[in-house]
Amino acid sequence: MTPVSSHSPHGQSPLRTVQVLGGGHAAGSAHVRSLAAGLVARGVRVTVCAPLEADHTYDFTGVGAEHVHVPRSSDPASVAALRAACTGADLVHAHGLHASFRTALALSGRSTPLIVTWHDRAHADGPRAHFLRLLERRVAKAATVVLGTTSALVDRARRTGARDARLAAVSLPGRRVPPVRDEPDRTRSKIRAELGAVERPLLLAVGSLERHRGHDVLLDAAHAWLRLDPVPLVVIAGEGPLHGELRRRIESEDLPVRLLGRRDDVADLLAAADLALLPSRWEARSPLAQEALRARVPLVATAVGGIPELVGDAAELVPYGNARALADAVGRLLGDPGRRELLAERGVRQAATWPTEDETVAQVLSVYDELTRPRPLV
Repeated sequence: MTPVSSHSPHGQSPLRTVQVLGGGHAAGSAHVRSLAAGLVARGVRVTVCAPLEADHTYDFTGVGAEHVHVPRSSDPASVAALRAACTGADLVHAHGLHASFRTALALSGRSTPLIVTWHDRAHADGPRAHFLRLLERRVAKAATVVLGTTSALVDRARRTGARDARLAAVSLPGRRVPPVRDEPDRTRSKIRAELGAVERPLLLAVGSLERHRGHDVLLDAAHAWLRLDPVPLVVIAGEGPLHGELRRRIESEDLPVRLLGRRDDVADLLAAADLALLPSRWEARSPLAQEALRARVPLVATAVGGIPELVGDAAELVPYGNARALADAVGRLLGDPGRRELLAERGVRQAATWPTEDETVAQVLSVYDELTRPRPLV
């Protein structure tokens, strides 16, 4: 794709954007890095406001953006720092609910256009769920444009009061890997041996150990897999507050499940797996779903949020919370190599329909151009 320049044909100054990131959402952080790289390449001046550790992990400065440290906090000092960083910007683009709320506070009283991207929805139960709905309403009404990464998020933004909500399906940036790699077959065999799945199926789930991820349903389903021969091994990569609860269930119920904790080799784990599992209560554009389809690994997922729109007919979809349906879908796939191969082929075709990083940047830049007035000469 031919790069789009942010310079006006009449010699106007380059567009200056501020990207605001909370730093707690991996997919959003990777998207901001990709977006910053693409915007800088097109002549846009980009400042990324994010916690210092986010820049260490995603290297925004390495792609030509300026980084300003802004803590993940809505206290007056953080809001004041964000307000100062946004001074003189042509527009501000915030990613995620909490970052968007802080940005709305920082831009209060200014006419600077505010674009908000909802990469996912916030998850909570009880009183906190009500609080998050209030934040969503405040952010939706404050934003000039809300970009939702799925149709479900766009609909949610409209119901919440957004003046202008649009679909902006973002690409999954490619993983940065070391330049020297083992051969794929050797890596697969090594990981399966390390996990104890040399002569048994390996099922992989990835996600924080929180209630909405559905790992409790996954453990319920694992009881049925004890009747299979050989018994598959389920591994869960991720960490979170439910670690102790899940570990106690695994031990007391003698389930064929291992908690791996945080892993930085998810791509290698996926390449070693026979199936990928996504039992969540809600997902937007799940990175695991995207990586599984690209890697030709059959996926069993819940039919929630943006998953049906994302995967089409390239995965087995089951209702959320239905352990029997999840267990049966996995059992059928393990016993049907032809079906697994069909899903693998469909996955590659479906992945080819997703936007590229270039297309994602071009779409966002078209929104920027629409919202910004001609800028005076510098």
